[in-house]
Amino acid sequence: MRKLLLAAACLAAGPAAATGLAIEIAGEAEGTVRIDLLEEVAPNHVERIATLAEEGAYDGVVFHRVIDGFMAQTGDVAFGRLEGGDMRRAGTGGSDLPDLAAEFSDVSFERGVVGMARSADPDSANSQFFIMFAPAPHLDGQYTVVGRVTEGMEVVDAIKRGEGRNGAVVGRPDVMQTVTVTD
Repeated sequence: MRKLLLAAACLAAGPAAATGLAIEIAGEAEGTVRIDLLEEVAPNHVERIATLAEEGAYDGVVFHRVIDGFMAQTGDVAFGRLEGGDMRRAGTGGSDLPDLAAEFSDVSFERGVVGMARSADPDSANSQFFIMFAPAPHLDGQYTVVGRVTEGMEVVDAIKRGEGRNGAVVGRPDVMQTVTVTD
């Protein structure tokens, strides 16, 4: 019932007017990353990210999965908080809002592209997203592209790397201190 009420509230409020995000990152990486959100490519996913950012849901959320030469993943608003989160479960949660249907496009997963994380079900994206360190054409048409880094790629490059094949970050992960919707 709570998910339905939250979804209804979001629909009543209308889409969040966003063209970008400013993410303040702290940890091994320090600085601001600016992302151009691609509303024309994935309007529902962009609306979700903007809504969660406006609510402050991403503030204090860690980069829980970081694979060198591939991508850095964050956005688990349920379990991924540095303070009060359950780092053992980071990466398994999402928001209280319903999952989103895929919005695949012909935008390629190049360095700096931002995509929505999901489970094996293409229609399971919710709040988590990832930023590409390098091109990954095998993701094209398989994951929803939501944006591109326009400033601060050097900050993304400095994010603490995870270990092993899955890239789980051990110890203190880097964190999105604040995520702000920009015009």
